[in-house]
Amino acid sequence: MEKAKFDALLPIIISSLIKKIAKKKDITHDESIDLLYNSKLYDLLETEEMKIWTFSVDKLYSLLEEELTTGKFELPDY
Repeated sequence: MEKAKFDALLPIIISSLIKKIAKKKDITHDESIDLLYNSKLYDLLETEEMKIWTFSVDKLYSLLEEELTTGKFELPDY
């Protein structure tokens, strides 16, 4: 994907994910941002080549939950 397209798409994905985190965890928008930005998921989400941005927001949320619960981040086997 062209860098300009990726740079335009990523904030949309992140915004949707932050909203889902806030709702599911019943925390503020700012707390959701901190939670996401301090995760391994976010580090990989920013890397276009990892293609994690292609996952649904629901799948991204479940990966984040697993990371928070277990302390580990593992990509699903597809």
